Amino acid sequence: MTSKQRAKLLARALEEKKGLDIRVLDLREERSFTDFFVIATATSDRHAKALCDAVLEAAHAIGDRPFGVEGEQTARWILVDLSDLVVHVFQQDSRDFYSLERLWGDAVELPRAASGDVA
Repeated sequence: MTSKQRAKLLARALEEKKGLDIRVLDLREERSFTDFFVIATATSDRHAKALCDAVLEAAHAIGDRPFGVEGEQTARWILVDLSDLVVHVFQQDSRDFYSLERLWGDAVELPRAASGDVA
């Protein structure tokens, strides 16, 4: 499975747990440290942790093991590092403050795919 397919699969896992404003940014042309960012917003600490758990479960199901998970204690910004893709789960105030979409404004955003599409 390619990193693009995995990013879309993890975005779908976030969507299934009612993550908000899910974005997949293609960084392959921008940076060498990762291929994709998957970004989502949670509505509460509990929701952020549930979204993180969904990402970890989906990653585990396809044989991915995270290099690290940061921010679970406060759940304002949880980062899951899967090397070639990084998942960011924010609460709205933190997402607004860090504004990764603006910071990585040159990155191409993958279009929202129909359910089941991992192309």
